[in-house]
Amino acid sequence: MPGGFSAIGRIPELKRRIGVSLLLLAVYRLGCYIPTPYINTVALQAYFNAAKGTLLGLFDMFAGGALSQFSIFALGIMPYISASIIFELLTVVVPALEKLKKEGDAGRKKITQYTRYSTVVLAAIQGFGIAVGLAAQRAPGGVPLVLLSGWGFRIMTVLTLTAGTAFLMWLGEQITERGIGNGISLIIYAGIVSRMPEAIFNSVRLVRAGGMSIFTMLAIAILMVAVCGFIVFMERGERRVPVQYAKRVVGRRVYGGQNTHIPLKINTSGVIPPIFASSIIMFPATIANFIKVPWVQSISTAISPGHWLYILLFVSFIIFFAFFYTAIVFNPVDVADNMKKYGGFIPGIRPGRPTAEYLDKVLSRITLGGAIYIAAVCVLPTVLIERFGVPFYFGGTALLIVMGVAMDTLSQIEAHMLSRHYEGFLKSGRARGRR
Repeated sequence: MPGGFSAIGRIPELKRRIGVSLLLLAVYRLGCYIPTPYINTVALQAYFNAAKGTLLGLFDMFAGGALSQFSIFALGIMPYISASIIFELLTVVVPALEKLKKEGDAGRKKITQYTRYSTVVLAAIQGFGIAVGLAAQRAPGGVPLVLLSGWGFRIMTVLTLTAGTAFLMWLGEQITERGIGNGISLIIYAGIVSRMPEAIFNSVRLVRAGGMSIFTMLAIAILMVAVCGFIVFMERGERRVPVQYAKRVVGRRVYGGQNTHIPLKINTSGVIPPIFASSIIMFPATIANFIKVPWVQSISTAISPGHWLYILLFVSFIIFFAFFYTAIVFNPVDVADNMKKYGGFIPGIRPGRPTAEYLDKVLSRITLGGAIYIAAVCVLPTVLIERFGVPFYFGGTALLIVMGVAMDTLSQIEAHMLSRHYEGFLKSGRARGRR
């Protein structure tokens, strides 16, 4: 590992990309502390302190504390994720969008453009709902959260929050293109990690005050370490389907005749299912949380973290998006056709349609296992931690996103290093076999 880190400084392009990513993430964190006009920040902070452990606390965790500050990035990147979900679903049911997706880069750019426009619309709608609801809210002491209510505040809030989300969307795309890692995921990652020092400090202070025993604190720490180890183990796990290629003689040259495999990851969808599931639940629930209507408030309470309806919806969405995203990134029919084209076959399985059906069967089984693993990591630690009374919301969803994004970013760094003949961070089984 030390040798891997020292090699980064000897690769100018990789060093530049890491520097760009860190710089743009610093810009994001700086924007999280620029407040929206006409907000009483002291009263707002007291309001969010009383809402810890609720859906607002979960949303504030994904926004990196920007919502409790009601900064220009208060909406975070969630409107963009919601728009991406909508168009991923529409490409399956709308023939015109499906045709665009099959056109290659030009079609994908067009869909990306539609996603950006939809992000602005969703951010404006969500910003207006929050502005209307926030104007009617008061801190626990009865102090209003908004210094100047009315249409002036609503219009200013909608413009500010929509511009902030659009800027974050651009920032994420720049990180992906010019930096290292997935920009959108890194923004969420930075928001979650930024809350860790405060969470640790609050936990230590709670132990000193006698609100939590030292054994409970150690149990929580051991649980988090165990979950992190389990996540790494499952994310690295894969099912290797053996493939053989028949020998072909073209002129005097012999092609094929080798044995290889198709690596099918247990969690092909990565951190997409929990992010998408959280976004789907938080979008209506955030607006409902600010509407003082009894039946709306009861819905908002029912889909708050810890309640059975929230857990049921969350697990259902995770399983759905695990299968949905896996179906998007891996097409068994295309893989089977390519294998047949180049003379490849799975031992004991006929080429063509039987191979596609076999791959689909294997992929469905491991995807189900992966979906259950994601749901367990996202739900079970959250339930256990809430029973221990931890003073911050840092459950399995956050751990999965943090670990998943970190591993993906390290893999990209390693790919840059290996392409220039440097030893990477992760030692593969093949390298160990050579030793």
